[in-house]
Amino acid sequence: MSHSVVITRTTTTTTSTSHLVLNTGYLRTTPGLLKLAQLIIGAVNVGLVAYYIRRYPTSGLPASAEFFFLLMAVAFLVGTFCLLASCLVSLSTGGIISKTIYELVYHTIAFLLYLIASIMLLVDVTNGRYYHTIKDAYMAAAILGLIVSALYLFSALLAQRSYRGI
Repeated sequence: MSHSVVITRTTTTTTSTSHLVLNTGYLRTTPGLLKLAQLIIGAVNVGLVAYYIRRYPTSGLPASAEFFFLLMAVAFLVGTFCLLASCLVSLSTGGIISKTIYELVYHTIAFLLYLIASIMLLVDVTNGRYYHTIKDAYMAAAILGLIVSALYLFSALLAQRSYRGI
């Protein structure tokens, strides 16, 4: 009984200077665009609230709504940056990580906590606890927070569709 075997030989050439390969094609996908939008809006939220929380401290309570919102915005800004950076630097990460449960869990938690933080800030703003200048900035941050939480919900739905439970 005979069988045939195919041997493929691949030659790679490396140079002494290393270069970084970016998977820019990931930014053309829906999950890539969502992560980029979450990152940009999250950075705007952090910038807005961090500026006004330092410049116009409204309460000495560490558990205030604006502090909780800032905490959630920073946490998910860092997490989303790490996810996006790993998908951009590695050619295979974008395709592999979407098949795990990590993205589903991450985006679901981000949606819930960002939504809670945005609603808490929105309620505080509408109750008239802030001066006019701060009120406008925090209202914008709360609305942007609702938008980014909707983006996280959409990302969670996409992650649920592509998740392959093994």
